Amino acid sequence: SHELVLNSPNKLVAFDPQKGEPLWHCEGIPDGYVCPSAVTQDGVVFAIGGRKNTAIAVKAGGRGDVTESHVLWRVDRGSNVSSPVYCSGHLYWFHESRGIAYCLNAETGERVYEERLEPRPGLIYSSVTCVDDKLYAVSQDNGAYVVAAKPEFELLAVNKMADDPTRVNGSVVIADNRLILRSDQAVYAIGK
Repeated sequence: SHELVLNSPNKLVAFDPQKGEPLWHCEGIPDGYVCPSAVTQDGVVFAIGGRKNTAIAVKAGGRGDVTESHVLWRVDRGSNVSSPVYCSGHLYWFHESRGIAYCLNAETGERVYEERLEPRPGLIYSSVTCVDDKLYAVSQDNGAYVVAAKPEFELLAVNKMADDPTRVNGSVVIADNRLILRSDQAVYAIGK
């Protein structure tokens, strides 16, 4: 059955999307201010967030308080703005202000890498998008970072729009074999 999961302050909550009734909840991100959306893969919900930065994995399908029964792992790594992406057994995200790329083993929560992006990106409010074995995330003012979607850190490129100095907060979207990117003043379709 389908579940709608909300990454809310201090807890994850799952609802029946047809009836709006709560199904399960657990202790989540320990903060009253949480921005990232939860993502799922193979019946597991992954969430990050909080100013302290936390990541959590919870097996879906429970009922009531599942903090003791369904939480698979919890680690002190995260980002409080961008959402993670699941790709080939790993979770990836870029920290919004520290300029760090993270990769966790999605099954265990073990940190695979934690690497500083160079050149420094400044703020990254976009979430990471995974396509064609590449991770894309756009900083507000310093371009789009492209990292290999593999458990070894490899920065492939940093791309800037030379004629658009405006801010970018939106995530890269894939449509019709093109990367769609939105700045504060323009929308770009990048592809062949």
